[in-house]
Amino acid sequence: MSDAIKRLYAAVTLERGQSPKLSRTAKLFSDGRTKIAKKLVEEASEVSLEFVTNNRDEVIHESVDLIYNWIVLLSEMGIRPAEIWEEMDRREAEYGIAGKLPKSDIAAGNANRPPTSKKKASGE
Repeated sequence: MSDAIKRLYAAVTLERGQSPKLSRTAKLFSDGRTKIAKKLVEEASEVSLEFVTNNRDEVIHESVDLIYNWIVLLSEMGIRPAEIWEEMDRREAEYGIAGKLPKSDIAAGNANRPPTSKKKASGE
């Protein structure tokens, strides 16, 4: 896992307890889960739009905002980034580097899905 992600997670988690008047991160936490989710979707949209327009520099800049808001979401749920990397490792070991079965295998019912994944269990 990236040291930058570890540092960001630690900083975001620390900021959570600060005054919302003094910390943008604390304000985001105090605004609640709906606001956190909306910010994540907003940043993902911005990355996607910059990608479509082939604006490489803006994809990089907006990706940093996306990662920040993703880290806020993880922190709010008490999910450590290491848990995400562990799941990536597990999927790589089970399915290969792409991290999931090809759709043709899923449609054919050849998927071994772990019980912890609702998305996989539904066949999506």
